Amino acid sequence: ERFEEALRIFGVVGGERSGNVASVSTNLGVVYQKQGRLNDALRLFRRALRIFRRLCGNDHHLVAEVLENVGTLLCEQGKHERAMENLEEAHAMYVGLYGEDHEKVAIVLGNMAIVLKDQGRGSEALKMHEKALDINRRTHGSDNDNVVMSLCNLGGAYTDQGMLDEA
Repeated sequence: ERFEEALRIFGVVGGERSGNVASVSTNLGVVYQKQGRLNDALRLFRRALRIFRRLCGNDHHLVAEVLENVGTLLCEQGKHERAMENLEEAHAMYVGLYGEDHEKVAIVLGNMAIVLKDQGRGSEALKMHEKALDINRRTHGSDNDNVVMSLCNLGGAYTDQGMLDEA
C-alpha cells in the first residue's frame, strides 16, 4: 500500500516520467513479483525501464537492475529466451560499468544459470555458477555471504548434473 501511495503522489508532484516514479515502480514491481502478481510487476518494471532509459541513457546501473528484474520475472513465467535476452543485456551493462570482477556481474551470472537450468542446459548452468563463485571469491574473499550463496548454487548445479561427490 505504501509504495502504491508513493507512486500516486510522485506521479502528481513530479510527473509520470520522473526518476522517483521509476524507482517506486521498480520497488512496487518487486513486491508484486513476490506476491505472484507477475503481469502487474512486469508492467511496472517496463514503465521503470522506459523512464530510466530516457533519464539515464542505455548504459546505467539502474537500467541494468531493472533489466535483471525483468529477466528473473520472465524466467518465472517460463519465457526463458526473453529472460536470457534481458539478463544478457544487464550482464553486458554491468561488465561495461564495473568490469568482470563485481558482485553485480556474479549475481546476474547466477540468474542466467537459473534460466539455463530451466532450459535443460545444466552443464552450461554449472559453468555460470562456477564463474560467479570465482568472481565472488576474488572480490569478497572466502568468508562472505555472496561466496556462501555461490557455493550453495554450485552445489545444487552439481547435484542436478549427478556429480554428487562434487556437490
